[in-house]
Amino acid sequence: MYDYAVMWEWVEIGVRWLHVITAIAWIGSSFYFVALDLGLRKTPSLPPLAHGEEWQVHGGGFYHIQKYLVAPAMMPEHLTWFKWESYATWLSGFAMLVLVYYLGAEMFLIDPQVMELQVWQAVAISLASLAFGWLAYNTLCRVFVNADQTVLMVALFVVLVGMSWFYTQVFSGRAALLHLGAFTATIMSANVFMIIMPNQRIVVADLKAGRTPDAKYGKIAKQRSTHNNYLTLPVLFLMLSNHYPLVFATEYNWIIASLVFLMGVTIRHWFNTKHARKGNPHWTWGVTAILFLVIAWLSTAPMRTVPQAEAALTGAALQHAAAPGFEDVVSIVQGRCSMCHAAEPNWDGMLWPPKGVVLETEAQIAHEARRIYMQAGISHAMPPGNLSYMEPEERLAIIRWFQSAGLGGVEG
Repeated sequence: MYDYAVMWEWVEIGVRWLHVITAIAWIGSSFYFVALDLGLRKTPSLPPLAHGEEWQVHGGGFYHIQKYLVAPAMMPEHLTWFKWESYATWLSGFAMLVLVYYLGAEMFLIDPQVMELQVWQAVAISLASLAFGWLAYNTLCRVFVNADQTVLMVALFVVLVGMSWFYTQVFSGRAALLHLGAFTATIMSANVFMIIMPNQRIVVADLKAGRTPDAKYGKIAKQRSTHNNYLTLPVLFLMLSNHYPLVFATEYNWIIASLVFLMGVTIRHWFNTKHARKGNPHWTWGVTAILFLVIAWLSTAPMRTVPQAEAALTGAALQHAAAPGFEDVVSIVQGRCSMCHAAEPNWDGMLWPPKGVVLETEAQIAHEARRIYMQAGISHAMPPGNLSYMEPEERLAIIRWFQSAGLGGVEG
């Protein structure tokens, strides 16, 4: 029978898979409809009230699509709503935030070198920041409702830069960038839930009641959909950033995150311009490449590593350090893993520890107990290719040690 750690790992795998699937569905439909909207053509044969049309071919058939800015003269019998892709993406993403960063706060969310926080304080800051993101963004949209949309996007960028800096001042580097992604994704999903869908319901209700819907509702919904379009790629980058210490574990991680938003704008600008048949602004790729090179340069600044050797053992780490077989595991890890997982790795071509994990001291090994158990005990993922020749008996020793602590799958 699986122990709690393995079961918990499969819960995380299942929720992460769900998050990826729903995100693909949401991003795919979002990108498709923005491209469709930009590519609409006005033709003499358009029905009354129609704004534009598009002919497309896919899967062996032809599609004839027409768009009405307000609504058609009659409500169609069947109307497909695109909303659950967004809702499911946010809900599964929030579930991942809870599973990994809230329940594993001491390991992933809190960095004592950044700010001394209790778990409840860190979680409260996280939740409050997500709510603040929507309130701040929605306020900007209302204030700049009649202004040039470029002004609104600049104002939003200022908020995002400020939050990039803020998160790196309270959370670990890994959690800071992940939270910036969650902050932005919350804005995007709230756009759908709080603005786009309610506006569309108003239009449908007016049409059913025989009233002429106000065109402003469609205009506002399109504005928010466009914002989501430009924010999507940075969110994807930030959600993947926790796998790459070069992004999150550097001195300038907040600047890197800020520049990623600019790359998202330049990339989407090229696609949106092309879809609108307004040319091919190839200069955007040059700007994107320059921004990417700047980010790569910033990432080579001295990496910030948490000196866990000096940190006091607390919670689960203390129990793992006191568990039977810990001394043997320390010897195994230091002999098989520490040549790479060191502040200064002793492996040709390796300049920093993989995933930012350092396993040189007893305290560091105790703090990373669950990772060691899952990666080198239950599975044979580490060492990669078993380059350091970890023996089956050594893997069994790791399993026995971790299970003897009796903590199950959740640590913190």
